[in-house]
Amino acid sequence: MADPRDELQQLVSEANRIVAFTGAGISAESGIPTYRGDGGVWNTYDPARYAEISNFLADPGYYWSFFREVRYPALRDAEPNPAHHALARLEEQGRLSAVITQNIDGLNQEAGSKRVLELHGNTRRIACMTCNEVYTLDEVHDRLDEVFPPDCPKCNGVLKPQVVFFGESLPMQVLEDAVRETRNCDLFIVVGSSLVVQPAAALPPMAVQEGAKLVIINRDPTPQDQLAHLAFHENASDVLGTVAPSP
Repeated sequence: MADPRDELQQLVSEANRIVAFTGAGISAESGIPTYRGDGGVWNTYDPARYAEISNFLADPGYYWSFFREVRYPALRDAEPNPAHHALARLEEQGRLSAVITQNIDGLNQEAGSKRVLELHGNTRRIACMTCNEVYTLDEVHDRLDEVFPPDCPKCNGVLKPQVVFFGESLPMQVLEDAVRETRNCDLFIVVGSSLVVQPAAALPPMAVQEGAKLVIINRDPTPQDQLAHLAFHENASDVLGTVAPSP
């Protein structure tokens, strides 16, 4: 019986256009807390309060407590792991055409990936809802020492991370680009996603329908494992590190 990692290496070598789809599992290997399951953020902070747009606008302080206690420390300390770097190397080699991500932490970009389609935005960018001025994590964290919840230093407007809250639509252009990349790839690699959140979870079956091979790398089984040519229930760093090892 062939070693699945050798088979994955062959799939990568033969592919002309690879698309990666990353979820919370890849970021968890960098110390970013996941949302669901044991130790998940949602066990402590109610997503209906901090991540639902109408509740955020009614009581932004709940989100900014979460930001100060959970989000900022995790993002401040997180660094890309070998799985992030492996995807960046595949892109540099001309094999990977895009990373489609559900993550909002920017770690794919920090690893060097250039073509990153952020379905849910990026929490490292924080914008004023009145004047559109954009601030960094550190700038807003410092602002918390002066004003809580933090407001815009320029116009005193409400600050909001540039992410898609519950009750908001996904960015249409990003979603269209993600669908286009999915339809045009010949190898679709899921990295650290439970594949339960729609509409993003519709992308792997779409790739298979268009003739692509599907590889799923996730610590736990997913509802789409039966569609996959290969399914690894391991850390993404362990699997992808062998496919695109560091120089």
